[in-house]
Amino acid sequence: MKLYGIPNCDTVKKARAWLTSHAIEYEFHDYKKQGVDTALLRKWMEEYGWELIINRQGQTWRKLSDVEKAAVNNIDSALQLAIDKPSVIKRPAFEFRRKLMLGFDSSQYEKTLLGK
Repeated sequence: MKLYGIPNCDTVKKARAWLTSHAIEYEFHDYKKQGVDTALLRKWMEEYGWELIINRQGQTWRKLSDVEKAAVNNIDSALQLAIDKPSVIKRPAFEFRRKLMLGFDSSQYEKTLLGK
């Protein structure tokens, strides 16, 4: 399993700690150091909608000007924003059994990853 995110994000830290404590092996993909996998991100946006992938509640989005926010209105513009500012992508993100998981919710992780 590959977990995507930014290492200093508190939500990513919680998810990584949970995975480690449950002995679930994963590879970590650091958006800041390794960049954004644009093909995968486009696939997610096409499958789930760019509105789900872009974190419009986060600090990175809030710091954008109104003009910049208004310019994000389709997959191409959302993808370009994510490439330019990877912190705007909801995180952590990973695929498990062809289902995209975003954010961290311990009960959802238990249900999805442990079958509880």
